[in-house]
Amino acid sequence: MLPGEKSGFELDPRLESASVPVIWLGLCELRLVDDSRWPWLLLVPQRTDADEMHDLTPLDQAMLTFELNMVSKALKSLTECDTVNIGVTCNTVRQLHVNVVARSRHDPAWPGPIWDNEPRQPYGREARRVFLEKLRAAM
Repeated sequence: MLPGEKSGFELDPRLESASVPVIWLGLCELRLVDDSRWPWLLLVPQRTDADEMHDLTPLDQAMLTFELNMVSKALKSLTECDTVNIGVTCNTVRQLHVNVVARSRHDPAWPGPIWDNEPRQPYGREARRVFLEKLRAAM
């Protein structure tokens, strides 16, 4: 895309308010959910009118899978978590986004789901900066 042009893609305000940008991967913007209880990333395909994975073209589906694997591997290596949970649940926020969460036996919700586990505990500014720096290096 040329400078000054707009793709028509707009991030859902709920995703924008709950997360911070990390890096643009190609198809997706990678974002960090601002909740320090668990490393939680979002992959947001930069496609308008994509609510479900089947709304993407076959090429975009392949690219999403590639980016998801890359992010999952980096997150597992960085956090040394027990497992990486991946979820595509677009019930509340209809815009397609993939949740990638590092889970450990000692996290506050283990082994249950993290969804709607309020209240969030935002990262401190320095802790977020350090985590993002390490994540970008791992990518």
